[in-house]
Amino acid sequence: MSYRAWRFVHPDEAMEGLGDTRPGFQLTAAGRIQMVAGAGAVRQAILLLLETAPGERVMRPDYGCHLQRLLFAPNDETTAGLAIHYVRRAIQRWEPRVEILRLDAQAGNDPGILEIHLDYRVRASQQVASLVYAFDLTGEES
Repeated sequence: MSYRAWRFVHPDEAMEGLGDTRPGFQLTAAGRIQMVAGAGAVRQAILLLLETAPGERVMRPDYGCHLQRLLFAPNDETTAGLAIHYVRRAIQRWEPRVEILRLDAQAGNDPGILEIHLDYRVRASQQVASLVYAFDLTGEES
């Protein structure tokens, strides 16, 4: 069962919204694999945090975000509020490299999708970035 949504883009396009590469790596314009650094590494770390359920990592059982608790919940304001709470708590605890500027959640175009919008600032570079995470409340793979 997977809770993530993927969007594939051409390597020349900006990485907007959801992650399109394996954690820690990205494709260059020439199609080669390279390590992700800086703001890209922070972005991937946030995505990994949101996709990891607490208890999933053996050596860090507390690491992760409790979004899976929302599976099969109605796509309403209460669920959105809980998603905001879980994401904020996970980022504040596990990702000290970022400062949350705005965090919002709302129903997506698909009634089973909760869209979580995050605007954040990378503390080291003061770079501002945005991320949209589509959480599937139905538990079905896309």
